[in-house]
Amino acid sequence: YSEEVLDVRFLGPSDSHIVVASNSPCLKVFELQTLACQILHGHTDIVLALDVFRKGWLFASCAKDQSIRIWKMNKAGQVACVAQGSGHTHSVGTICCSRLKESFLVTGSQDCTVKLWPLPEALLANKSTAADSGPVLLQAQTTQRCHDKDINSLAVSPNDKLLATGSQDRTAKLWALPQCQLLGVFTGHRRGLWNVQFSPTDQVLATASADGTIKLWALQDFSCLKTFEGHDASVLKVAFVSRGSQLLSSGSDGLLKLWTIKSNECVRTLDAHEDKVWGLHCSQLDDHAITGGSDSRIILWKDVTEAEQAEEQAKREEQVIKQQELDNLLHEKRYLRALGLAISLDRPHTVLTVIQAIRRDPEACEKLEATVLRLRRDQKEALLRFCVTWNTNSRHCHEAQAVLGVLLRHEAPEELLAYDGVRGSLEALLPYTERHFQRLSRTLQAATFLDFLWHNMKLSPCPAAVPPAL
Repeated sequence: YSEEVLDVRFLGPSDSHIVVASNSPCLKVFELQTLACQILHGHTDIVLALDVFRKGWLFASCAKDQSIRIWKMNKAGQVACVAQGSGHTHSVGTICCSRLKESFLVTGSQDCTVKLWPLPEALLANKSTAADSGPVLLQAQTTQRCHDKDINSLAVSPNDKLLATGSQDRTAKLWALPQCQLLGVFTGHRRGLWNVQFSPTDQVLATASADGTIKLWALQDFSCLKTFEGHDASVLKVAFVSRGSQLLSSGSDGLLKLWTIKSNECVRTLDAHEDKVWGLHCSQLDDHAITGGSDSRIILWKDVTEAEQAEEQAKREEQVIKQQELDNLLHEKRYLRALGLAISLDRPHTVLTVIQAIRRDPEACEKLEATVLRLRRDQKEALLRFCVTWNTNSRHCHEAQAVLGVLLRHEAPEELLAYDGVRGSLEALLPYTERHFQRLSRTLQAATFLDFLWHNMKLSPCPAAVPPAL
């Protein structure tokens, strides 16, 4: 029942809560562990954007009612409005808090201006969630006309000295704080910009545009460093993750994409939303992300890169150990254990090696029968699938036919037909088996003809030796 989710943010010093701005004047705060919800009243029109101060207790909101509000969460998780301000002449569409400490916030509006709002000392000194006299009134310190069209996004640099703005006029601009002096313009996108973000580690700015691309810009000379193309529609949000080495983006195509900056490629596409993904925020530890979209869904994501790498490493180590154990079993001629282990590895070539080792034994026929018939049913089903693979190669068809011979001689037809996928296996086996049979028949005919020729050859008698002259 969230309607269209316009923005989401993590709250609390340990990211224990989230705050959601949906198509409503009310904000919703959820505790992630229990999903208990608080509804915050204060704005009189739809809330458009949110941002959170570094420590996680204070956050800010802006709305179509041309106002901004600051909210504070106490240690019990209760949230109250502690400050409010107004001064824009149109909807306030974007807001950004200071990064180093709780000192100021910046807002951007459809009136094409940016305002810087310092936080009053009274607000920071007040330890309660809300003063008895009501919210503190905020006064704008700086107002600057920045663009010719709507300002869609703001970003404050990690050192609080720079401000980036992104606009519908297809440009991003860099400003010096707190006076908002223009330092340079980033031009290159073909359509309006939806989001701008500073890198946490490098002198780089990322921009997301309605032209479906993400660009990285150098702050020193305002040049474009990289362009990421992959979204089929507007890119609405972008965030630096993995300590600034990767980008996470969301688009109006409902997709999230993970990009590796160094290689300039998309390494993962996540498809969980069915409509525009307006909200994207990463946790302080950089191990979780939260998204919200026009499909009314709010999705929490977890970074499982390290877990997947550890799992892959454990699998590789297990494979090495099993391969060594398999070699030992073959050396000791413990064929049943060796075959069972090879089947568990799910590698047809390894199983083929075991079958070949059994067939090299002086008592090959008896050993193969005894080994195959003692397998479990699921192992026999896997062996039959492997036989289909071997049978396609004339060099390995003898092992496949040997195993098939054992199964056909000793398993009842009803049992064979009950095997999983047996019909598909038989359909794949028949054409190659007929081809092998025809090849062997031709070879047998040729051998018979050679044998016939050998037996009917008449060698002329050797001439008698002439005695040497005396």
